[in-house]
Amino acid sequence: MTAQRTPSSQRLHIAFFGRRNAGKSSLINALSQQAVSLVSPVAGTTTDPVRRPMELHPLGPVVLIDTAGIDDEGELGRLRAARSLQILDETDLAVLAVPAGEEPGEADARLVEELKRRGTPAVGAVTMADRDPAGAVAQAERLAERFGFPFWACSSVGPPGVAALRQRIIAAAPVDPSEVPLLADLIAPGDLVVLVVHLDAGAPKGRLILPQVQAIREALDAGAVAVTVREPDLAGALRALGRRPALVVTDSQVFGPVSKVVPSEIPLTSFSILMARHKGDLAELVRGARAIDKLRPGDRVLIAETCTHHQQKDDIGTVKIPRWLQERVGGKLQFEWAHGREMPADLEAYRLIVHCGGCMANRRLMLSRIRRAQAAGVPIVNYGVCIAHLHGILPRALTPFPELGELMGGSAG
Repeated sequence: MTAQRTPSSQRLHIAFFGRRNAGKSSLINALSQQAVSLVSPVAGTTTDPVRRPMELHPLGPVVLIDTAGIDDEGELGRLRAARSLQILDETDLAVLAVPAGEEPGEADARLVEELKRRGTPAVGAVTMADRDPAGAVAQAERLAERFGFPFWACSSVGPPGVAALRQRIIAAAPVDPSEVPLLADLIAPGDLVVLVVHLDAGAPKGRLILPQVQAIREALDAGAVAVTVREPDLAGALRALGRRPALVVTDSQVFGPVSKVVPSEIPLTSFSILMARHKGDLAELVRGARAIDKLRPGDRVLIAETCTHHQQKDDIGTVKIPRWLQERVGGKLQFEWAHGREMPADLEAYRLIVHCGGCMANRRLMLSRIRRAQAAGVPIVNYGVCIAHLHGILPRALTPFPELGELMGGSAG
């Protein structure tokens, strides 16, 4: 897979913050050596976050995110500033831009405090340093001491250039934003892995979905043998293989019939549960499944997805899961939906959050949403864990993860 084809969810997210006209857009253009963002002396030119996928050696594929000024004013300006701060949910590394000769404002200080609270790595840039190179260097030293992370004087049009800042960014970046593999640590070289793909009306024509492709690639990278089948062909495939698979992974929607075909001694899980571990906190999502049994008719349930897609006739998030939850509760629930990168501010109003597998989100965003739910005191579960619990097969789905044994006993349906 080339750098340009690497999904955004698997890239390091580097976001640039600062006041209006702090030089963020010019800085990104200089770092990427492309006109990624519109540059103008008019304050507030950048209105919505602008994303630019690129290769940053030796980090590999990254996404550079340009944001609106965090000090924007007026009703619309405050909305722009709030949207900029929402980018922190998916930021693996933050770059704070402060113009040479200007002192940081209250908005800068609040941003730094939020970065520290979240534990987000940061680098600072004293921009427009060509105006007074010596003064900019001294300013960078003062800001580094004040804020507690390195600053570097740089200019997008002359010396000192952005090369040194690039090295600072590389040095400060997390080694791997997706620390937990999808399945590579569950298998060994030579193992046989069976992947069960469900091809319903919602399946993309002519291709597989990202978790399925990623699972195949990780199995191959681990030196394992990956066999991909549809659920109607699973029984025949298991008989034809001649040896027992080390792991079977299935689509959540057909976990029930697949679990009846796969012998109990073979570890079995789902793509969605693997994604829950890969992108977030599987233990917390398993705990969230227990709240399903406490739901009562009339309770509010939020169903959240990180991407937007055309809804099919029997859509998993808008049709199937609501139907299964109401069957379990024995009455009507109040469902609300959130799509894309925004979540409701009043999470406390919900009794349960059911989240998608997060295949289009990065790990930082998924963990941020889980922590927000925890802070609001609202249980959160993802599609795969929810479906397995509703069908009484969650303990079976967690067999590859013995460390969750204690939770398994309390979460069976």
